[in-house]
Amino acid sequence: METWATFTVGGQKIHGMLHLPDTPKPEQGYPSVVFLHGFTGSKSEHHRLFVLMARKLAQVGVAALRFDYRGNGDSEGDFSEMTTTRNIEDAVAAADYLRNYPGIDPTRLMVLGFSMGGMTAILSAAGMKPERMLLWAPAAPERMLKMLNGKIPTGTTDFGGWPVGRNHFLDLAQHDARKALAQYKGRVRIIQGEKDQAVPLQTAVEYAESSGAELIVLPEADHVFGSFQWTDWVFEKSLEFLLH
Repeated sequence: METWATFTVGGQKIHGMLHLPDTPKPEQGYPSVVFLHGFTGSKSEHHRLFVLMARKLAQVGVAALRFDYRGNGDSEGDFSEMTTTRNIEDAVAAADYLRNYPGIDPTRLMVLGFSMGGMTAILSAAGMKPERMLLWAPAAPERMLKMLNGKIPTGTTDFGGWPVGRNHFLDLAQHDARKALAQYKGRVRIIQGEKDQAVPLQTAVEYAESSGAELIVLPEADHVFGSFQWTDWVFEKSLEFLLH
């Protein structure tokens, strides 16, 4: 079953989609996964990656919550207000919402983060307390800031029609994702495309080396796993990790 999910953070409504399995419910409730989308992404993600992955999980007895951060997709707020700290607040609230939903096992909540959503997953782990983390091409604050060449914009930046506020960059500089991942005690799998131009492979390598996380590299693949073959492979490796 798929049903709309709504919860409030900072006075603004966040909208998402909750996927509930049709399989018999375990006595302790269904395990679940919170999905965290990337920069300028949404609860559907590129070529519906999140939709398809969530449905696959529901078919095998795992609930899934996809949602739009404040200022993204269908949620309230303006994109210009977006910061990493706000996204972390949204992620923690999503975990709380899912844990308290009827029929969900509160001890078996997991998280899947893509690109900047992977970075958000890492930085929000202390608050979300996921049983394990699956990271697809996770971004890193320091690499995102390097694109500015040390010059933080004085006002709002026009990023292909997306209004990126100055506070986004100032806030980004306050976060250390590698340190946060090293402190996390649960299982972590990173899935990374070898030819990713948006988040270089080296970013995933540095995460894995500093934390001991498992890294699986998909040869020749781009940032969004843009082929049927790559998508199927990512889904296979993701289900393998989340189910066992």
